Amino acid sequence: MNTDFLQSFVAVLDHGSMAEAARRLQLTPAAVGQQLRALERELGTPLLVRAGRTVVPTEAGARIAPHARDLLAQVTGLRAAAHDDLLAGEMRLGAGTNALQGMVPDLLAAMVQRYPGITVFVQPGFSMDMYPAVLRGELDVAIVMQSPVPLPKTLCWQLLHEEPLGLLVPERWAGADPHALLRSEPLIRYDRSQWGGQLADGYLRRAGIVPRERFEINALGAIAVMVDRGLGVSLVPRWVRPWPEGLRVAHLPLPLPCEPRRMGLVWSRAAQRLRLVEAFRDEAVARARATPAAGGPSASAGSGCA
Repeated sequence: MNTDFLQSFVAVLDHGSMAEAARRLQLTPAAVGQQLRALERELGTPLLVRAGRTVVPTEAGARIAPHARDLLAQVTGLRAAAHDDLLAGEMRLGAGTNALQGMVPDLLAAMVQRYPGITVFVQPGFSMDMYPAVLRGELDVAIVMQSPVPLPKTLCWQLLHEEPLGLLVPERWAGADPHALLRSEPLIRYDRSQWGGQLADGYLRRAGIVPRERFEINALGAIAVMVDRGLGVSLVPRWVRPWPEGLRVAHLPLPLPCEPRRMGLVWSRAAQRLRLVEAFRDEAVARARATPAAGGPSASAGSGCA
């Protein structure tokens, strides 16, 4: 059986369309379609079916999917073994927008320099979606916000840094009272459907403040630009730079105690590429200790498996 055919099958499952799978695999959609038809002929049953604009597995396709993933992981392991003690193979990394613009490029540069035999697939997303993706084996490791609920025992967590919550305001209000501004100025809400936004919402409730809401968005960089343009103030974590260039804003500390946003890594202790994940973890922790987040502690504590 040609493992390239299995790789195309799994890619279509992961991305929901032949066109996107083809783009990720650097093939044409026609080539992906031919590989899938050849795989179906070899197995003697349809594996995929269209459902609206997406492609979903048939019952047979759903049954073989975990076996296909296992086989591909074993093939990756064979390639790694061929390099003797060198780490090699593909690692699937999940990360949010801020991490992708901040720590991820330097981390990947260091990993590739140290382990030239690796390849990395990067999947953007939200923290609450990446935990189940790691649990299902779709991602090997993810840079995420700490979960507000206990993790399954198969998952491990490593703190990298903490980001204190504060009020982002135009620079001219750098010395103002944060609570007074929250009561008087329009609020640009950090999206309450996400964990970071729920931290901010909890603070408002504890402080007894009912803000005058204007916008709600889940993009910290965009929030900073909107504050700079005078559209309002925003209760957000002091996230790791880079921030958008040229902004004249200030991040005010809050009068009441508040839980920070804790950013770190999550992975499965049963991960097929565990040695590669552990190497990535060690590199990330070393960099976090060398450059702690502004306003937060270093990442020397807070690790372990749940």
